[in-house]
Amino acid sequence: MANLHRKPTASIGKVHDITPESAGWNYVGFGLYHLKAGETVREQTGECEVILVLVEGRARITGAGQNFGELGQRMSVFERLPPACIYVPNGADWSAEATTDCVLAVCSAPGSGGHDAAIIGPVGIELETRGKGGNTRYIHNIAMENRDVADSLLVTEVFTPQGNWSSYPPHRHDEDDFPNMTYLEETYYHRLNPAQGFGFQRVFTEDGELDETMAVSDGDVVLVPKGHHPCGAPYAYEMYYLNVMAGPLRKWRFKNHPDHDWIFQRDK
Repeated sequence: MANLHRKPTASIGKVHDITPESAGWNYVGFGLYHLKAGETVREQTGECEVILVLVEGRARITGAGQNFGELGQRMSVFERLPPACIYVPNGADWSAEATTDCVLAVCSAPGSGGHDAAIIGPVGIELETRGKGGNTRYIHNIAMENRDVADSLLVTEVFTPQGNWSSYPPHRHDEDDFPNMTYLEETYYHRLNPAQGFGFQRVFTEDGELDETMAVSDGDVVLVPKGHHPCGAPYAYEMYYLNVMAGPLRKWRFKNHPDHDWIFQRDK
């Protein structure tokens, strides 16, 4: 099994560059740029569609020949404001010029030319509450299946309060068996507040073939090729993560771990 816990490779520039080849799977790619004001980055999408998420800061963005102007309204993810997001189809290019220091996520998966380049956030993204008690978290559904904004990408971001659990009860989406379950590869880009904190994520299968528990720091990425993948935020540290998912079908269908599904049934 490939290493599931990816640390940033630098402090500036492209600090994450996760491809299907480097992850050992077929669909999901995830890149992350730390840009200083005035810096510019350009990329070709190739066979992939891309959703650009301005995690923090402001930037002028172009894509597929369109100039989307200066975007971005939150300087920290923990403001919980909806992010500026741009969709760029396969067979195109995009550029971003930072107008403040910024963090730009590049979410990618195979594209089929079904959507045009467009601004898909912050308008249309609302903060939703999921879970109860110590399982409460807050969701920005950037590009889940209720929004017809992409060919294969599913993208969401989650805010987990201090002391709470998230992606919980443990669930998996690793079988191509719609409508019971969909096969979706997934990445988690983690942030902690305050930044010196840590959180936990466990990725495990029911048969025990895969069972890794990772202490994640601010800026780390966790790969989920299969299995269950809950997260925990220790007391005094708030957790944020940006999820990218993709597979053969752009639908999110999962099953809870049989030992822990009672929690979901109780809290419905």
